[in-house]
Amino acid sequence: MGKKYVGAHVSASGGVENAPLNAKAIGAKAFALFTKNQRQWVAKPLTIKSIDEFKINLKEADIAPEHVLPHDSYLINLGHPEEDKLEKSRLAFIDELERAKQLGLKLLNFHPGSHLQKISKKDPEYEQKLKDVEYACLDVIADSMNLAIEATKDSDVILVIENTAGQGTNLGYKFEHLAYLIDKVDDKSRVGVCIDTCHMFTAGYDIRTREAYDKTWDEFDKIVKFKYLKGMHINDSKPPLGSRVDRHESLGKGEIGLDAFKFIMNDERMDNIPLILETIDETIWKDEIELLYSFNPDSRP
Repeated sequence: MGKKYVGAHVSASGGVENAPLNAKAIGAKAFALFTKNQRQWVAKPLTIKSIDEFKINLKEADIAPEHVLPHDSYLINLGHPEEDKLEKSRLAFIDELERAKQLGLKLLNFHPGSHLQKISKKDPEYEQKLKDVEYACLDVIADSMNLAIEATKDSDVILVIENTAGQGTNLGYKFEHLAYLIDKVDDKSRVGVCIDTCHMFTAGYDIRTREAYDKTWDEFDKIVKFKYLKGMHINDSKPPLGSRVDRHESLGKGEIGLDAFKFIMNDERMDNIPLILETIDETIWKDEIELLYSFNPDSRP
């Protein structure tokens, strides 16, 4: 059995160099961060001082670069239907990839994108029109990914697609969407996925019982393949199964319950990747990390 690298999405307030120390303070063996303000388009470049201190603090926290899962800005939409906004998103995404590389990191987590089209559910051809719009948008997202990879050819940072709850017009809520994007990316060595347990659940994939968990992950392996799983977000869910609403909850306090997280902590397919809490009460992250390791004490690095 390999090791489980559990942590949380910690603050980088005051500079990215603070994130590893914030992770260490809660007993994390992995962490996520924003490398710039996630609600602003433009940020000052990372300074040499910040980059150097980040790397020093990463060693101090005893966390390997491959167990850090930076998240891009929430403003970025790599499938935007408007040309100028798409271009803005693509440039911002390339900047995010470059920031990850500067910090010596190996991964960049992102939400695939949203089609932003209004289709009436009363339309008799609703299902077909929705599918056409979604896959046209997935093609744009794939083009964005290929352009970003081409623009960062000197980099080995992996573009890690996060599954979504499918709220609004967000894509990536089906395993088929993730597989479609991977298929369209030219350089497969630069693509992976991050599975968020809350998003998975509210998108309709049940993991609450042993039987449901095995069925869902078998489907994942058949459609996407485990070799592309580069990280996970470990969250319980406020809304019920299949609700398509993205609201995280503390572990064991939501609709998923604790069994699914016990299964994950004892599933060797989730070894050696960052397992990141984004649960709603950061004051108990330290306890939640301990709780997860209590499900499999031998998995602690």
